[in-house]
Amino acid sequence: MAHETNFTDFWQQHYRNDRTPWDLGYPTPVFARLAASGDYPPGQMIVLGAGRGHDARLFARHGFDVLAVDFASEAVATMHLLNDAAHPVQVLQADIFELPMGMNGRFDYILEYTCFCAIDPARRGEYAALAARLLKPGGLYIGLAFPIGRRSGGPPFVVQPDAMIELLSEHGFSIQQREFPHDSVPSRQNIEELIILKR
Repeated sequence: MAHETNFTDFWQQHYRNDRTPWDLGYPTPVFARLAASGDYPPGQMIVLGAGRGHDARLFARHGFDVLAVDFASEAVATMHLLNDAAHPVQVLQADIFELPMGMNGRFDYILEYTCFCAIDPARRGEYAALAARLLKPGGLYIGLAFPIGRRSGGPPFVVQPDAMIELLSEHGFSIQQREFPHDSVPSRQNIEELIILKR
């Protein structure tokens, strides 16, 4: 990532100072609906930019084998602290772009929320390639694109869902579902979109 160290420090300072407005403090309602629906059989899931792990623990409680990845040590420490022995999440502190090749084709699902908007837009092509290599053929990318918009600057950097879908399609993904979720938290209504793609 361009200015990787600066970005790492940026997010680390936010966690250290408890300035984490992207963190709802509980599982994302949209994901809670998907996890409870029965439409997604439990399998191997990786959560990219997992933060404090609320969504990772949600899917673990529904029987998924979850690996939660984040590079911020404060977030990782919280995930370890909150890990549930009855429904454990594997926690990995790492830069997502440096995940080992041994993980290629390992996962049935990628779960993403507030990770895509945190990376340098110049690396979004690398992100799409990463998603393609991590998923098994037929695997699902489940993303909540946020924040949708066209303003400049960041992080967080705005997301344009059509461009995101086009980028992932260039790496072998096909769109399965997209919606403006009725159960987005009120402050995020109409500025986030659920996007599910199949590899």
